[in-house]
Amino acid sequence: METPEPLIIQANELFELTENESFLFNLLEDVLRDSKLNETELRVAGGWVRDKLLGEDCNDIDIAINNMLGEEFCEKIKEYLLKKGIDVKKAVVIPSNSAKSKHLETAKMRLFGQWIDFVNLRTEEYGTVNSIPTMSFGSPEKDAERRDLTINSMFYNIHTGFVENFTRRGITDLKLGKIVTPLPPKQTFLDDPLRVLRAIRFGARFDFTFDEDLKKAAASDEVRDAIAEKISRERIGLEVDLMIAGNQPVKAVTYICDLQLFWTVFTLPSNVDPSTPEACDRSCLTFIDAAWSLVQSLESLTLSDDHRRLCLYSAMFLPLRSTTYKDKKKKQPVPVVDHIFRNSLKLKDKDPETIINVHRVTEKFISIISLLRSQKDMQHAEATFETTLINVPESSKLRILTGLLLREIKEFWPIALLMSTLVYPYGDLQESSAEGINLEKCRELFMLVNDMIAKQGLENIWETKPIINGNEIMSILNPEGKKVGKWVEKVMQWQLSNPAGTVNECKEWLEKTGKQLLEEEETGVKRARSFS
Repeated sequence: METPEPLIIQANELFELTENESFLFNLLEDVLRDSKLNETELRVAGGWVRDKLLGEDCNDIDIAINNMLGEEFCEKIKEYLLKKGIDVKKAVVIPSNSAKSKHLETAKMRLFGQWIDFVNLRTEEYGTVNSIPTMSFGSPEKDAERRDLTINSMFYNIHTGFVENFTRRGITDLKLGKIVTPLPPKQTFLDDPLRVLRAIRFGARFDFTFDEDLKKAAASDEVRDAIAEKISRERIGLEVDLMIAGNQPVKAVTYICDLQLFWTVFTLPSNVDPSTPEACDRSCLTFIDAAWSLVQSLESLTLSDDHRRLCLYSAMFLPLRSTTYKDKKKKQPVPVVDHIFRNSLKLKDKDPETIINVHRVTEKFISIISLLRSQKDMQHAEATFETTLINVPESSKLRILTGLLLREIKEFWPIALLMSTLVYPYGDLQESSAEGINLEKCRELFMLVNDMIAKQGLENIWETKPIINGNEIMSILNPEGKKVGKWVEKVMQWQLSNPAGTVNECKEWLEKTGKQLLEEEETGVKRARSFS
């Protein structure tokens, strides 16, 4: 018979507090003494204890209070600091919403540059599977039981300096790398279905192994339905975003697929066109896996954290880039990616706009790649760009098209280029297939275009303003007002073809070429009218 883990472990044998942590914890004890809260106990809960035991820094401090709400204690902190001549802002209170499985009110307060969450220790009583729980102040033992995972169930007692391990599993599961729930997993997940996504996130982050009973419970129809019905989409979106921004995004998406939760998390509208293939979730996984490998292997690709996140989302939903649905409020079909971000994940509005734009320009980057590989003619490329290059040398056309494309997609061009390499139709590879992606070929194609952009000096071309503006164009050509924008683009074409050109040279070109083209347009219109 196994010897159970000790309930109490000396923290100083396991980890040391930082100077800032010691200062904050001493401050909280001073508040208790000043307010004569002799019965009040403070513990740091969950993730901070886990990370300290793993030897990692953690700025996410949650304080659990045994006999009062977080907001009440924050008021005591504010009163104490005011006596010391220190003014702090009132706590931000995040209310509970049991209908969406957000059962606990949380108070957040910023103390000396550090955000701290304050919550009460609690216990939950459930009448039926889908009932809203009755919340009450609980013991630390009961609070530990109702947490999502054993590795997140430990406390650090601020007063004693000991780690409290009430499930008697936390330390062992942390050492063995196991994802286990304190109570039976199905009960834990039905009480709060978001715990499934948290289990996936932590399993991926630490590369831990799921308990077999946990996997069965997470993949059950009952739990899947509870995820869809009981959790707010904002909470789901936050968990998914943390996975994608984390250190193991592919592993997290793999777990989502393996547990058959992909379409529960990334819900689709009912009227999609074309309908998604049965194995589309696996295609999405293949593309994000390929993109993640490329991001890590391309030394010339430097992405900010947010751009890396958008890159991975763009790759994951590449199989859906041509899929749309009908929205009663809009005349045109809407990309299904828009629905996923706005409705399934409730993420920021700019996310779907960026990703849809990245998907939209992949065909243009494919044309650029083909031109560089001498596989497509310029006429085909111009058709893809839906533009006609006027009176420019043939040798300048590639630079012009590339410059126009970069001005369209701006700083997201490396992401769009990477997406294009993933779907480039070389050899026998079909453009819509995720099977057999050749990462070495993708790297080669990326560097081919990336080096050309650098050689042509186009890296930040979208920041370049037209050499002459709309008013100057009007004074030279006097075109119809609605056509001024087209002439601004023609000026930019000239500018891209003549990077060292001057304002006077551009005006001379516009005088000569612009008026000639306007006359040809007018002649063409007259001919069309005479035939009609």
